[in-house]
Amino acid sequence: MKIFINQVPVEGLSLDEEIKPEALDLETELIKFRSNLRVKAQASRVLNALIVKLNMSAVLAAPCSRCLEEFEWQFSKDAQLSFTLDSGVTVVDLNPDIREEVMLDYPMKPLCNADCRGLCLKCGKNKNEGGCNCGST
Repeated sequence: MKIFINQVPVEGLSLDEEIKPEALDLETELIKFRSNLRVKAQASRVLNALIVKLNMSAVLAAPCSRCLEEFEWQFSKDAQLSFTLDSGVTVVDLNPDIREEVMLDYPMKPLCNADCRGLCLKCGKNKNEGGCNCGST
């Protein structure tokens, strides 16, 4: 997503784009996108700065770190970016900042839910689906 400085009117500029995850290299070994990243931006100029308010959303998927079952969740994040405008700046590329803001919210240990019971250490059965017969639960 790029903003051309000379196209930002006094009242501000609204942008709404869908960005493919591969365009920003957003997927990791664990985190997968089930939808494009939707980015809504509100840009305004204040003296020699560009202020951009972002709302980003997508559907993500990952394996639970306890039970290993894949689950999906709705990602949503608001962020505000500021850029100093030097005399030679004509365009601001938001993509690196958008990528960073999204990746900063990736969970270190994704959980399908806070009460996930995980796997039996002895037989490997998913404890969320009930007890097992190995005697350890």
